[in-house]
Amino acid sequence: MIPSHSSLLLFLSAALVLLAIPGPAVLYVTSRSIGLGRSAGLVSALGIGVGTLVHVAAAAVGLSALLMSSAAAFSAVKYLGAAYLVYLGVQKLRREEPLGLSQEAARVKLSRVFGQGIIVNILNPKTALFFFAFLPQFVDASRGSVALQILFLGTLFAGMGVVGDSLWAIFAGTVARRLNRNTRWLRTQRYVSGGMLISLGVATAFAGSSARK
Repeated sequence: MIPSHSSLLLFLSAALVLLAIPGPAVLYVTSRSIGLGRSAGLVSALGIGVGTLVHVAAAAVGLSALLMSSAAAFSAVKYLGAAYLVYLGVQKLRREEPLGLSQEAARVKLSRVFGQGIIVNILNPKTALFFFAFLPQFVDASRGSVALQILFLGTLFAGMGVVGDSLWAIFAGTVARRLNRNTRWLRTQRYVSGGMLISLGVATAFAGSSARK
């Protein structure tokens, strides 16, 4: 079920190049780190990764092809995802999270952030398009089940994505933590993170059919 060594090496090289280019997932994760802290950014990265696995499974069973064949379905999912991002941004602008949350409240909040990350990526049809266009290029039908090869490559890509997004989360969270000593930043950070989410939602709604998630 594993592609040949040459195909796997080519896949890893291509994946590293793609992941090195910051995309909407990075913007989402950094906005969470800036607005809610480094832990929220890391949890968001995990949520994005789980959402990616959903798309990988869909690609393996052919659901991605079904989505790509229907322009109406693609548009519906795209606009629903964009609206959800705008909703998260508006909620951030309207309500600033209190400081000094208890451990129990923090766990509840992080679980909600994790779920939001999953939903954001599931509602991104470009992720489905990306896997539908990218993964089959490295699949060799002579080496066994095509579906299992897609699952293997997709899971590997999702893991690499989580690592990359986590590094961005750590960086953004560390910078935000230092800026939190500045009272002016404390008053404006929710506008920064909320504005990033709204901008991402608007960009998603008006973007073309790029293959990069």
